[in-house]
Amino acid sequence: MRKLVAPALILAAVSVAAPSMAQSYHRPAPPPPHHGPQHAGYGAWQSINARQANLDRRIDRGVRTGQLSRREAVRLRGEFNSLLRLEANYRRGGLTAWERADLDRRFDRLSAQIRYERGDRDHRRG
Repeated sequence: MRKLVAPALILAAVSVAAPSMAQSYHRPAPPPPHHGPQHAGYGAWQSINARQANLDRRIDRGVRTGQLSRREAVRLRGEFNSLLRLEANYRRGGLTAWERADLDRRFDRLSAQIRYERGDRDHRRG
């Protein structure tokens, strides 16, 4: 019986230590778990208010630097204000997951339009 106890103890000790020895130190650590939804755009998720402030800032900066004409800015600002009204309507009954995703898609689309208009070089100063 003693002859079987020693190998069993060694086998138990090795089986407990084996998973930790199999760990690879050459791979980067996995990213931390993400809490909450992520919008379809780039980077980490932002709150609706943060996205609105960012889009508003980008339109203002485009006008200041001459990357956006007054006409482009008025049109983009109109779409931005339309999104604000839509968000207010959605919030009346509480945002559902579908409404949140819809707002994210619309914000992504407006962000792409701002990027395009600022980079199209058709109304630069000088």
